[in-house]
Amino acid sequence: MITIVLVEPEIPQNAGNIVRSCAATASKLILVRPLGFILDDKHFKRAGMDYLDFANVEVVDNIEEVIEKNKDKQFYFASTKSKHTYAEVSYNSDCFIVFGKESYGLKETLLKKYYDNCIRIPMAENARSLNLSNSVAIILFEALRQNNFNNLKNYGELTGRSENEF
Repeated sequence: MITIVLVEPEIPQNAGNIVRSCAATASKLILVRPLGFILDDKHFKRAGMDYLDFANVEVVDNIEEVIEKNKDKQFYFASTKSKHTYAEVSYNSDCFIVFGKESYGLKETLLKKYYDNCIRIPMAENARSLNLSNSVAIILFEALRQNNFNNLKNYGELTGRSENEF
């Protein structure tokens, strides 16, 4: 199972959208405190919709705890300050992909320590960053694609239903 880690997320709507993406892809989500919202925030719940009921979400106190408990796993750290793009690396089916807070990203000390495992999404020169939930979706789906979508259900057939029946 791929694990997404959000370090100090600030915006409840982003976190809620990421809960939904993780639930829909059978991925785990770890939220690292402090959070910029409370888990019963109406914006967080609205963005996560009914996916909160079956999402695999854990809340922890620090990123070092996550890394230490999973030191035998593959970690990638998303940052605009990386030499590698997200498409240049090979993702294991049980890797961890770490994202920083919306206003700042990941701390430079963490990025320096794991610089060879940092990845970025290519962007135009004048772009500062992408929305956090979009960034998670881009990288998560690349990791899933590389692992044949981890046996996610294929909806490749037409149902024969009319638009009114959906």
